[in-house]
Amino acid sequence: MSEYNVKKLRRTHKGRIIAGVCAGIGEYVGIDANLVRIALAIATLFGGVGVGVYAIGWLLMPDEEHDTSIVQDLINKQQANRAATDWSGEQKPQQ
Repeated sequence: MSEYNVKKLRRTHKGRIIAGVCAGIGEYVGIDANLVRIALAIATLFGGVGVGVYAIGWLLMPDEEHDTSIVQDLINKQQANRAATDWSGEQKPQQ
């Protein structure tokens, strides 16, 4: 079997200004990150959608150094806490 070179949408450190969302999208799509920033700025001026899109990207896009996003980390932590607590609400002893 041959290896496929799969692009992954990630927040990057290269070209990062705030959280790396625009730089990651620009790298993924193959355009300059400044064009993405301008598009988000225009979307922010016309209804404020750009801020929401950026926040969602920040929460859902994993950092280039991690495999999971912020939301995935929070969900995993919540599931681990739920698994460590039995139905009576008492903590199970850690092994």
